[in-house]
Amino acid sequence: MSTTQSERLRELLEPLVSSQGLDLEEIAVDSVGRKRVLRVVVDSDTGADLDRIADVSRALSAKLDETDAMGQGEYTLEVGTPGAERLLKEHRHYARAVDRLVKFQLHEGEELTARILDVDEDGLDVEVPGVKGRKPTARRLAFADIDKARVQVEFNRKDKKDMKEEEEA
Repeated sequence: MSTTQSERLRELLEPLVSSQGLDLEEIAVDSVGRKRVLRVVVDSDTGADLDRIADVSRALSAKLDETDAMGQGEYTLEVGTPGAERLLKEHRHYARAVDRLVKFQLHEGEELTARILDVDEDGLDVEVPGVKGRKPTARRLAFADIDKARVQVEFNRKDKKDMKEEEEA
């Protein structure tokens, strides 16, 4: 059975990332000109601040230096977190996106933008924003019906405290 370099790197690095209290989300090895770049994406339920990223980066760098997992050539190690508009693939990604606005592509070709309210083993409870003064509507999405889901960036989002104050006024 043949394993790819990414699979070998995942087997090598995942225990180190886990020991730092993080999840290994992605590994990618890209060629940029004559150099190679190893990109490692980590995350956790509570997020990953710069100190945690630096700690895991040092641990990964030391482990890679003591093995030949990247071969003899020169490479750059980049460790980071998923971007603001992350693609949701795993159950834990959806759970971490509760209260976030997400754009869904569903199997039947429908596109839907909604806020995730709750996540369970079978799917999501979402709130579809109202349009032109209409009230938001609740909807249930099964994981099996979702082709793709991506978190949306919100610049003017009100937090729960602001919304509660508006409701009381």
